[in-house]
Amino acid sequence: MGLPIVAIIGRPNVGKSTLVNRLAGQQSAIVYDEPGITRDRTYLPAFWSDREFLVVDTGGLVFNDDTEFLPLIRQQAMAALSEACAAIFVVDGRTGPNGADEEIAAWLRQQPVPVLLAVNKCESPEQGIMQALEFWNLGLGEPYPLSAIHGNGTGDLLDELINHIPTVQEIPETNEIKVAIVGRPNVGKSSLLNAFVGEERAIVSPISGTTRDAIDTCVERNGQAYRLIDTAGIRKKKSIDYGPEFFSINRAFKAIRRSDVVLLVIDALDGVTEQDQKLVGRVLDEGRACVLVVNKWDAIEKDSYTIYEYQKHLEQRLHFTEWTETIFISALTGLRVEKILELVNNAAEAHKRRVSTSVINEVLEEALRWHSPPVSRSGKQGRIYYGTQVSCQPPSIALFVNDAKRFNDNYKRYIERQFRKQLGFQGTPIRLFWRSKKVRDMENMSMNRATRV
Repeated sequence: MGLPIVAIIGRPNVGKSTLVNRLAGQQSAIVYDEPGITRDRTYLPAFWSDREFLVVDTGGLVFNDDTEFLPLIRQQAMAALSEACAAIFVVDGRTGPNGADEEIAAWLRQQPVPVLLAVNKCESPEQGIMQALEFWNLGLGEPYPLSAIHGNGTGDLLDELINHIPTVQEIPETNEIKVAIVGRPNVGKSSLLNAFVGEERAIVSPISGTTRDAIDTCVERNGQAYRLIDTAGIRKKKSIDYGPEFFSINRAFKAIRRSDVVLLVIDALDGVTEQDQKLVGRVLDEGRACVLVVNKWDAIEKDSYTIYEYQKHLEQRLHFTEWTETIFISALTGLRVEKILELVNNAAEAHKRRVSTSVINEVLEEALRWHSPPVSRSGKQGRIYYGTQVSCQPPSIALFVNDAKRFNDNYKRYIERQFRKQLGFQGTPIRLFWRSKKVRDMENMSMNRATRV
């Protein structure tokens, strides 16, 4: 059994995301003074007293208006309510009740879920009581005045909320793999998430910038748990103004940082763009495992040579394709979508793999036998004494040598290829640290000097 869910419902710009962040104790949901920032369902863990639950942020509800994203936002809010054990209806205490609040209240009264009425933006406790009185006529019981920004009044709301939250037995820890779905706008990231889940978990639209929050969704396949993180499309930095998109892209970068594996989604019709290359650089900088997903493959006219020509294009444009797995899919039709998780498993396993020092040195010995280190212009040759793995995620190997400057980039790449070939580090970057004997001697001298002092 998973954690109970509490849905946060309300019209646009009443402070739902601010309240979600307050209840969760973290700044995860995007807060910005503009209606319609939240669109998809965003789940965050929270607790009060002895009860743990998930609080789900939803987009602002607007009935009788089918423009832009509003019907899709309603669909997401209704989905959140259908799985919730309780709901918090957030209203604006400054403006007082209006027609939109009354419409939502009438709809909530028809739902089987218990609803608590939170009157937000009551910064003064004394005035808050008077502001809350105006909302009694919504017919949802006692209104709770509070300030989501400052936190006052939220304790009273939570004291009542836990009466509607069931106790949960301790949930066993799952060895889940965190997978960030990353790419430029409109390459099919949300469609891919929906294809995995089998439902409209994220809003899909041809309008660029539809996804704003990083959306976490948990799925399970063959006993393995995955946390799929849909992210906002990442455009060129010069095209981004400060505002909702700025915060969305920061969330996307954080999603890369907290993931185990990144699904880098490429639009097959557009091919590899300059922005895709920059995203590759971001993934490499963060040291994340990666699977390259070429989406919209069903829209490409193909013959028996097409896939080979496309792979050549990828190799030319993306230098890291020698170690990542590539899969050609269609999120729209479901073509090869389920096979992605097999590649994710392989990449995640390689990303956290730890190899013994003896095996590392066997690979080095074999590599040196086939190709000895280069000789510098001064006639001095590089020597590798031994190597050892110092960390994983990504796998990092320290190589102790006589002088790191005697090893050119070509030879360093050769050694890296040998580690990949012999140890199977497919799907993950590996980091090699070339440690000069001179540096080691200086460190030892410093340590000895510090000991004497």
